[in-house]
Amino acid sequence: MTGYKTFNHTADLGIEVSGKDERELFSNAAFAVFDITTDLHDVNAREVRRFAVEGSDLEDLLVNYLREVLYMFSGQGLLLKDFSILEINGRHLVAEVRGEPFDSARHSVKTEIKAVTYHEVEVRETEKGLKARLIFDV
Repeated sequence: MTGYKTFNHTADLGIEVSGKDERELFSNAAFAVFDITTDLHDVNAREVRRFAVEGSDLEDLLVNYLREVLYMFSGQGLLLKDFSILEINGRHLVAEVRGEPFDSARHSVKTEIKAVTYHEVEVRETEKGLKARLIFDV
């Protein structure tokens, strides 16, 4: 899965993510977070977590969703690999993610993403679907 590309932004890291619809866009964005963080080939999708997130609009919802999956790593030590958006309506989503606990003997951290920011966040429609632009504090 690709669906994203990175770009440099001063001391931070930016991504542009694409998807044919909101579900794919959000899944690709979460995939990008963990693909940037670690080598996903070393991560097994053994544990399942389901959660809901709210937002005032699509950009806010995307930031809140990515903050939640990032917290699963930084706060709970869980590396995620598979991302499914079960419900989404622009202000609410229900997601299911899969991964496993970080194990320093098997996993490494390539780039630590400290936070998802609102700086220059954008979700827009294109001819091929949706595209989002996000900046991470690294």
